[in-house]
Amino acid sequence: MEPDPLVALQNGDPRPFEAWVRQDAASILAFFRRLGASRSESEDLAQEVFLKVFRNRDHYQPNGRFRAFAFRVARNAWIDHRRRGSVRPPSAAGGVEEGEERPPIPDRAPSPEERASRREQAGRVRDALAQLSDGHRMVFELGIQQELPYSEIAGLLGIPEGTVKSRMFHAVRKLREILEGGEA
Repeated sequence: MEPDPLVALQNGDPRPFEAWVRQDAASILAFFRRLGASRSESEDLAQEVFLKVFRNRDHYQPNGRFRAFAFRVARNAWIDHRRRGSVRPPSAAGGVEEGEERPPIPDRAPSPEERASRREQAGRVRDALAQLSDGHRMVFELGIQQELPYSEIAGLLGIPEGTVKSRMFHAVRKLREILEGGEA
């Protein structure tokens, strides 16, 4: 088991914290992108998360998995960001912005038809996710995209585990209806 980055930092060893930043930066950026932030907003928010975690290291009490704690900080940063009113609508998330690099091409490059089909499908999924309420989208993001267990999602969001299960059920059902019915 990897050491808790903040416990190690409290004990004078910055290496686990530095490794966490390197390893989870992409996940945290993707978390904000899927919630509706632009690339630059996502980068700013991720930086804010890393700074908040670092600055509060002396007050940190390990009460579970560090990754869940980090995503709770990210969630709170997102909420603060939304309150400041500086977020774009979720339907605008996920596209490649001007000047932004495209993802690397795999060893076997897909045909133009495959790329077009994937882009179309990704757009449909993005549009469908944008139609979910914030609560449903957050549960879906944490459960499916970040692969957190329901108990941790409940703790992160401050809601009962049954509510997490209910929101996930309704989010998946709504996404299925949208994607199969072509409502997106």
